[in-house]
Amino acid sequence: MSNYHIKNLEEYFQVYRKSVRNPTHFWEEIAEENFLWRKSWDSVMTWDKAKSKVTWFEGAQLNITENCIDRHLISKGNQTAILFEPNSTDEPAQHITYHQLHERVNQMANVLKAKGVQKGDRVCIYLPMIPELAIALLACARIGAIHSVVFAGFSSTALASRINDSDCKLVITSDGSYRGSKTIDLKGIVDEALSNCACVEKVLVVKRIHTEIPMQAGRDEWIQPLLDEASMVCAPTIMEAEDPLFILYTSGSTGKPKGMVHTTAGYMVNSAYTFKNVFQYRNNDVYWCTADIGWITGHSYIVYGPLANGATTIMFEGVPTYPDCGRFWEIIAKHKVTQFYTAPTAIRALAKESLDMVNKHDLSSLKVIGSVGEPINEEAWHWYNDNIGKGKSPLVDTWWQTETGAIMISPIPFATPTIPTYATLPLPGIQPALMGDNEDELIGNQVEGKLCIKHPWPSMARTIWNNHKRYQETYFSAYKDMYFTGDGALRNSVGFYRITGRVDDVIIVSGHNLGTAPIEDAINEHPAIAESAIVGFPHDIKGSALYGYISLKNTGESRSHENLKIEINQLITERIGPIAKLDKIQFTEALPKTRSGKIMRRILRKIAAGEFDQLGDISTLLNPEVVKSIIKNVV
Repeated sequence: MSNYHIKNLEEYFQVYRKSVRNPTHFWEEIAEENFLWRKSWDSVMTWDKAKSKVTWFEGAQLNITENCIDRHLISKGNQTAILFEPNSTDEPAQHITYHQLHERVNQMANVLKAKGVQKGDRVCIYLPMIPELAIALLACARIGAIHSVVFAGFSSTALASRINDSDCKLVITSDGSYRGSKTIDLKGIVDEALSNCACVEKVLVVKRIHTEIPMQAGRDEWIQPLLDEASMVCAPTIMEAEDPLFILYTSGSTGKPKGMVHTTAGYMVNSAYTFKNVFQYRNNDVYWCTADIGWITGHSYIVYGPLANGATTIMFEGVPTYPDCGRFWEIIAKHKVTQFYTAPTAIRALAKESLDMVNKHDLSSLKVIGSVGEPINEEAWHWYNDNIGKGKSPLVDTWWQTETGAIMISPIPFATPTIPTYATLPLPGIQPALMGDNEDELIGNQVEGKLCIKHPWPSMARTIWNNHKRYQETYFSAYKDMYFTGDGALRNSVGFYRITGRVDDVIIVSGHNLGTAPIEDAINEHPAIAESAIVGFPHDIKGSALYGYISLKNTGESRSHENLKIEINQLITERIGPIAKLDKIQFTEALPKTRSGKIMRRILRKIAAGEFDQLGDISTLLNPEVVKSIIKNVV
């Protein structure tokens, strides 16, 4: 029996029990038997509970790109590693073999070195979903630079804050990007961001949309001529197991985004192990995750997890609705995709279209379908299971986070029974706990509480960049010696887990975690606005959308409310990005507050959801009369 590839439920329980009884031995066996190491570890895991410091495979030496590329060259050199499907159906797909990927990563690595990038330097990558994005990640990892990918939908302000926080030396971007029928001026956004980033020395620009753009002398260079001159040979820099591999920013419930630091060895082992099991990947399969590499899903399940297993992984540049709503299904049929991993938002949007868009494409190649980003609702689960999986491809509803680095709770296809809306069982090595209001662990089944993880796992983020105190306070202060996920969950009668949603001020919109505080900060910069409160409300497509309650400084504000709404969303777009725009805005003379002055968001959430009969006792509020006024004028 191989721990690395679980094939049935009995095997799952055997492996799981073993992994919980002796986690260090379990992970050591997987690491030893399935990866290439330059030097073995001195200790498998250390955990300093007082300092919230964890190490895995300390003392080991490796390079993750040797595990993702070099070791496959003899047996899989001519196999497609990355299959690039462009935005336009008129542009042919590109098949990049492991040999070609090796050459291109080495060239990019040599260009970075020639521009002064050294081990430990941070490189910001702000690119669309084109092969250069994956190649840039791997090139950084090849030479020991720390990559910080910023989703190319973020505004210049959001980009600048991330560049400055991690003190990036170099930025890789493109002249622009295609998104459906639109083009986006990425270089313009970078130029605007860099007016506030003294740390950046060089900008390397990929030609994608072939448009005229300004290039700043001494700073900006087209990357292709540099790649053409670069050697295809680049010896991998040998890294320590706990050297940082990347920083990835996630929205905090308060203040600025958190730069989660993922290190090399543990992340590699965990992302590769979960990829193999959750997707049951086998030789010659064609795997497709539709996420953007700007998010953790793209890091772990487009790049590192698949490539560490020698897989063929698809990168899709476009959107699910261009040129029509059958694009996903057309790509599955065209490339005979075997594993398909997407977000509930996409499923809900496509489920509204005619089934003819699905039925005209042959989806018989599919073996596993997956869901990621937020809990999938029952209606979307059934539509996806029945019409895409055809009831024969298991639907894996995966729960995990940027901070966890890899999938934590998920069915294993053909092993775990699936139930709509349930992430089901923890993967081997993962020890969940549900905590009650009195901070005691809830034992047994049929319980609901706050989801924590009891024991460290290899791919967990080690810290927040330059702010370990915030890391401790955010994840390890709520419950003693446990990682607090920020999510609520229930455990049913057979021990299956269902994630019930965030318990803090983070709202998941279309699979993106959006902290309410930064959005409120952006709104409150408007000179006409006194204060604001953002809550989520149920949305048919996005799962949750944003509802803004806004009170004005001057109730006789001369500008029309409609104009103010446009200005508010423009501010949010500039400060954060269009993904954080408000779907509904309600102007109100005041916000409901406790006597200590705290805004009662719980009440505002109930009003936004139309649950007026579930407000509870409002008589203790400082201003209970405001609630009636808000209900009367609800949007």
